Amino acid sequence: MPELPEVETVRRGLALKLEGRVLVRVDQHRPDLRFPLPADFAARLTGRRVLSLDRRAKYILIRVDGGLVWMIHLGMSGSMVVKPGPAGAPAAHDHLVFHTDDGWVVTYNDVRRFGFMDLFDESGLDSHPMLAALGPEPLGNGFHGAALSERLAGRRTPIKAALLDQSVVAGLGNIYVCEALFRAGIAPTRLADSVAGADSERLVPIIRDVLGEAIAAGGSTLRDFVQSDGELGYFQHNFRVYGREDEACVTCGQDGAPEGRIRRIVQSGRSTFFCPRCQR
Repeated sequence: MPELPEVETVRRGLALKLEGRVLVRVDQHRPDLRFPLPADFAARLTGRRVLSLDRRAKYILIRVDGGLVWMIHLGMSGSMVVKPGPAGAPAAHDHLVFHTDDGWVVTYNDVRRFGFMDLFDESGLDSHPMLAALGPEPLGNGFHGAALSERLAGRRTPIKAALLDQSVVAGLGNIYVCEALFRAGIAPTRLADSVAGADSERLVPIIRDVLGEAIAAGGSTLRDFVQSDGELGYFQHNFRVYGREDEACVTCGQDGAPEGRIRRIVQSGRSTFFCPRCQR
């Protein structure tokens, strides 16, 4: 599933072509994605001017005139591809096509249909069921050592699971949690409350650095994720632990010792990659 850097990459790509533009036509080719689309979804968006594009966790929030918010979640295989018009015949799994007043075409394609869209009044933004319980943004001012320490205090779950809890910090996913814990030298199996305090102060800037590097690199490309302009991200070439099971650790594995090789374990049904010698 696309994580925060991938979603932010898509948001930035969409903003270049959508902000300030009018949606002159919206083609809807099915009534539902993961959930049913809102009633009269295409008709309610048609003729609206896009005011701004924001992101909250892994959700893209597009404000349009009339006080509406258009929410997009990409799911596991959703992509938003921007191309100059006119649009040709829709390809398989092109579920929604948005046409702008300056001739650009934005197509939402989703093979598995795990993504979804919503359209609602801006006054309901903070209370929206997908947003109401989210923790602070990891790149925002509300995410700092003291805040993370407070949210981890008393938690007897592994730190990996705690960081994936969207009420602790919003938008983090499996890949970048593995990468951040490696850089911080924190074992993914440690109990979360043992990371409160000084370790939280150290972990926060590392999380920010990992996410910032991934965003700068254009997001990762795993499975069928593509950027909004169709180009692929490449941060996966910089992974230090993720997907590198049995490979030598880039920090300590040069001596060839078995304890200096990356291990994979399963936590809460997800693969965790770590170095048993570097991470304690």
